[in-house]
Amino acid sequence: MPRFRSLLLGALLLSAAVPVLAQAPAPKRLGLSSTSFADGAVIPDKYTQASPSPVSPELSWTGVPDGTQSFALIMHDPDVAMQKTTADVLHWMAFNIPGTATALPEGVPNVATLPDGTVQPLNTGKKNGFMGSGAGCCVYHHYTWELYALDTKLNLGPDATRDQVLAAMNGHILGKAVLVGRFHKPA
Repeated sequence: MPRFRSLLLGALLLSAAVPVLAQAPAPKRLGLSSTSFADGAVIPDKYTQASPSPVSPELSWTGVPDGTQSFALIMHDPDVAMQKTTADVLHWMAFNIPGTATALPEGVPNVATLPDGTVQPLNTGKKNGFMGSGAGCCVYHHYTWELYALDTKLNLGPDATRDQVLAAMNGHILGKAVLVGRFHKPA
């Protein structure tokens, strides 16, 4: 019995001498949401081509990664294969959104450059800024908003293409969040 007590006492002393490793906090995860519609829900008409003057929905994000200098936003319809290619419809692109921003308001003006330095290149409709969802009759399309947290600002202007923006983002992405809405024109 004395030997057992010695072993037990030794084990207790050893365990007390080994530091307990603190558990690292979970990394921040960038999240994107909207008060205009829920993720996966049908997009209200005021944000679509069902309206004569569609406006961009409100978007907000949380969990911004440390070191974020700017954000880039791409809204597209991945359910389309334009001209039998992998190209889809680009409804909105914005980059150099300030890294301190946590939201975009409803109705962002459709101009090439916003006062805060945000750049909005041409969409597939050849206009700067937001182009509402506009899928054909009877079949729902998924409209995808992709928000990227970047460790830099992009050295591009409003004449940049989506391919140029994506290439400039490579190697600078700290986080990505996705929001999806659905829409189709009524019969």
